[in-house]
Amino acid sequence: MSTSSKRDAVNILRILYPIWAIVGMFSVMAVTTTLIEPGDAAKTAENIKGNELLFRIGIVGRLITQLIQIIVVLILFKLFRSVSRKHAVLMVVFALVGIPIAMLSELNNFAALVLLSGADFLSVFETDQLNAMALFFINLHEAGVFIATIFWGLWLFPLGFLIRKSGFFPKIIGVLVMVGGFGYVLDSFSHFILTDYAKYEDILLPIVLLLTFGELLFMGWVLLKGAKLPEKEAS
Repeated sequence: MSTSSKRDAVNILRILYPIWAIVGMFSVMAVTTTLIEPGDAAKTAENIKGNELLFRIGIVGRLITQLIQIIVVLILFKLFRSVSRKHAVLMVVFALVGIPIAMLSELNNFAALVLLSGADFLSVFETDQLNAMALFFINLHEAGVFIATIFWGLWLFPLGFLIRKSGFFPKIIGVLVMVGGFGYVLDSFSHFILTDYAKYEDILLPIVLLLTFGELLFMGWVLLKGAKLPEKEAS
């Protein structure tokens, strides 16, 4: 891949990364944390019924972030394949495995919407039962996301290696990206291993956020600094 093609790839990333970050943060933070009340089925149902459009926008937003992820990882493959094709392929495999898991998990949120829709065929259930089942599917969606998070972590290990080896970016960023991979995997398995994650969240969340800072740093560096590419390179 020529230097000009690599430069084009970096420029595309500089466009996609802000969109990815904004849509992703809105979908997860502004929507999920606003509408979902952990352990309170009645309140969650009330929030969703009163803000159904917002809930639907959150679903669409999370699907869009996964579609953008596909484009991002393929662009990164083009950027880094000349550095180590083996690691670039591994990066793509890990990233693309997580995407369908995350997208299919959104079916659980659609199931919650159906249960709260008031459709005639649901009249055999009591309101409390429908609310409980809706929260069950929302929790199932969260579990699916944490399974996908394993792969969101794993793909950062080869990505960090490629960043470090390429010389396109500061080597420390590559190291921190690999640390971020460990942070995502730790976060995912913590949710499955700990019977009451909420008790430990105040301790674990700051640790996970600190560990995963490297990925944000890489995105910020690409956005603000770009990449240090060789002046000439054969196609």
